[in-house]
Amino acid sequence: MTHTPAICLGVDPGSLACGWAVVSRLGSRLELLDAGVIRNPRGQEFYQRILQIHQSLGEVITKHIPQFVAVESPFVEKNAATALKLGQIRGGILLTAALHGLSVGDYNPMQVKKAVSGYGWAAKEQVGRMVMTLLNLKEPLPADAADAAAVAIGHLLATRKV
Repeated sequence: MTHTPAICLGVDPGSLACGWAVVSRLGSRLELLDAGVIRNPRGQEFYQRILQIHQSLGEVITKHIPQFVAVESPFVEKNAATALKLGQIRGGILLTAALHGLSVGDYNPMQVKKAVSGYGWAAKEQVGRMVMTLLNLKEPLPADAADAAAVAIGHLLATRKV
């Protein structure tokens, strides 16, 4: 009997740098399939940033055909304008997932840190090292892509679909 891996697209939302990572899980084995950062130039119209993220993530979904999307939800921002913009970016990401018929897992940073490192207050560097260890990577990912990989890993471990 052959099993097919569960594949999750993890996303770390940001309007200037939006990290993404595609991670698969088969049994206890986790594997990074692809990862990157969608970079939008400063000064670009905000709606164009959302469009770029939508198009780029759509290409990733078409290429890797994940079963799930997992998105990190931010801590409450002190700056209302920043929180609103991040909410709009997340809305674009959720719409992209919905247009591709994918369910979405939503995780706060503490949940992601706990899933990956076992400790909800882990330092960003510790989470990055755990991502490298769990995915058996020789080189670290860019920070935003590593955060997205952590979100995907957390979702795959939380759902245990395979």
